[in-house]
Amino acid sequence: MSTSTLPSIPGTDPERSPLDAFKIAVAASINKALPEVSLEAAYKAADIGRKGVDFSVAVARFKLGGKPDPWAKKVEESFVADDYIESVKAEGAFLSFTARTTSLTRNVLTTIDHFTNNSPTGQPSYGSNESGKGKNVVIEYSSPNIAKQFHVGHLRSTIIGAFLCNVYKACGWEVTSLNYLGDWGRQFGLIAVGFEKYGSEEELEKNAIRHLYDVYVKINKDAEEDESVNDAARAYFKRMEDGDESALSHWRKWRELSIERYKTEYERLNVAFDIYSGESQVGKESQDSCLKRLEDMGLVSDSNGAKIVDLEKYKLGKAVVRKKDGTSIYLTRDIGGAVERYEKYKFDKMIYVVASQQDLHLAQFFKVLELLEYPWAKSLEHVNFGMVQGMSTRKGTAVFLEQIIEEAAKVMHEQMQSNEEKYKQIENPQETAQEIGITAIKIQDMSAKRINNYTFNWSRMLSFEGDTGPYIQYAHVRLASMERKNPNLVPLPPAAEIQFDLLSEAKARDIVFLLATYPDVVKTAQERHEPSGVVTFCMKLAHLIASAWETLIVKGEPDEQKARARLFLFICARDVLGAGLRLLSINPLDRM
Repeated sequence: MSTSTLPSIPGTDPERSPLDAFKIAVAASINKALPEVSLEAAYKAADIGRKGVDFSVAVARFKLGGKPDPWAKKVEESFVADDYIESVKAEGAFLSFTARTTSLTRNVLTTIDHFTNNSPTGQPSYGSNESGKGKNVVIEYSSPNIAKQFHVGHLRSTIIGAFLCNVYKACGWEVTSLNYLGDWGRQFGLIAVGFEKYGSEEELEKNAIRHLYDVYVKINKDAEEDESVNDAARAYFKRMEDGDESALSHWRKWRELSIERYKTEYERLNVAFDIYSGESQVGKESQDSCLKRLEDMGLVSDSNGAKIVDLEKYKLGKAVVRKKDGTSIYLTRDIGGAVERYEKYKFDKMIYVVASQQDLHLAQFFKVLELLEYPWAKSLEHVNFGMVQGMSTRKGTAVFLEQIIEEAAKVMHEQMQSNEEKYKQIENPQETAQEIGITAIKIQDMSAKRINNYTFNWSRMLSFEGDTGPYIQYAHVRLASMERKNPNLVPLPPAAEIQFDLLSEAKARDIVFLLATYPDVVKTAQERHEPSGVVTFCMKLAHLIASAWETLIVKGEPDEQKARARLFLFICARDVLGAGLRLLSINPLDRM
C-alpha cells in the first residue's frame, strides 16, 4: 500500500515500520480538526495498543486550555475515514482510533515479506531502521579474567553485550565489538609462581583456562598461609611491567592459549568479537601521559606513596591512579585505553557492559576522563546489570560455563529422545539439544530487566511450558513446519496476489497487530539498552500463535485462498519470531 498520500513527519519511516503510517493518519486527522496541534505533537501523542484499542490519544497532552473533553469531541465530529483509520471515538478526555483491518493486514504482512525476502541488504531486515546511519559505536563486553573461571558475571555481560551489538547494527550503527581481557596484573605474578610448583604443560595444552584456574586456586591457598608467595608474585609482575622477556614469554603463551579456548566457548554461544584486546595492550605511554596531564592540572595528590585523585566532592571517593610500588592499576589502564580507542576509532559512543558491582569504578573512570577535559568523555556509557544467584550444576559443584551448557544440553537431549518419531527427523540431535540448552540459559537471563538480580533455576529454565527459551524455540519450529505440512499450498503466490481480506478472524488481527509493533520494539530496545522487551515480544508472539492453531486452520481448510492467506500469516510470524531470536543472539531452530 503506497504511503505517498500521507504527510511527511521527521523521524518516521512508514516504508519500514508499518504502524508509522497509521499513526501519521491519526496525527493528520487530529491536526485537521485542531490546527493548533502540530502533526509532530499529534504523532507523538498516539500511543499504540493502550486500553484495548489500536491507538489512543490523551487530549490533555496538547494543553489547549479548558477541559480536554470538548476538544476530543471536536476531533470525533470532524473525523473522515480513510484507507488507514476507519473510526474514532471520544471517551471523555481520550480518543480511541481503530485501524482499517484489511489495510492493516495487507500493509504489515507485505512489509514483513518485502524486508525478509527482498531486503536491500540481502539479509532479512524487517524491524531494522537507519537512525544510527553514519555513526559508530564501540561496545566492550564479556571481558573475562584469564586464568579465572568464565563465571556468571561474564556470561551476563556476554549475552547482554552480544544483544547490544545486534540491536545497534539493526539501527544502522557501525559496531566494533571488543573483548577487553583481564590479562595483566598481580594475579599473573601469582600464576607464574604457582605454575613453577603446580603447572603441567600437558594439562595447559588440553584446557588452558581450566588448568591455569586450578593453579591459581592452589597458589592462592599457599599465599594465604605464606606472605613470601605474595612477595614473589609482586616481584614477578614488576618484571613483566619492566619488559623482562623471560617473564613475558610465559604470560604470552598463557594468554594465546586462553584466547583460543575462549573463542570455542563464544562460538557455542553464537558470539564473535571484532577485537580481542586486554589490559596488557594499553600502552605505558598513554597511561603515563594521562597521569602527567592529571598532575599538570593539579588533580593528583600523594597518599602514603600512592597517587590519588580526590573525587569526594562528586561523592565518588578517592581514586587510586598509581600504586606505591609504581606499578599501574586497573583504573589508569582503563583511562589510557579509552584515550587510545578514541584516537583509533573516533567513536560517537562507547559502551561498557559491566556488572553493577563496578558502578563506582566506572563512575570514577568516566569522571576522571571528564576532568581531563576530553570532549568525547560524555559519549561513554556504562550498561550495568544485576547478579545471578545460585548458578551451579544441579549437584551444586563449582561452575564453568561449559559445564552449565553441557548439562542443559544433556537434559534437552533426553527430552527430545522421548518422542522417537520426531527425534529421527533431526539431522544433528546433539547440536540441536545444545542450541535449545543455550536458548534456555539466554532467555532466562534476558527475561527480566537487566538491572535486576535473579535466581538461576534449572527446572523453570528447561521447561517446555510457560515463558521459557524451549517454549519460544518450539513455537518457531511449529511455524517452520507449516510449509512442510502443506506442500499443496507452496510455493505461495506473491504478496500482491494474497487475499488478505480473508484473514477476518480476531486472532489473525491480534497476530498482525503484534507483528506490526516489532520495529518499535527494536527501537525501544536500542534506546534503553534493554533486551527484556524483545524477550517479552517473542513470548507474546509464541503464546498468541499457540492460541491460534485451532481457529486459523491451514491443513484441512476447504477454501484454498483462505488457507493460503493463513499460511502467509504464519510464515510472516515465523520470520519475525526468527528475527527476534537472532537479535537476542539465538539461532532459531526448524526442527527439535
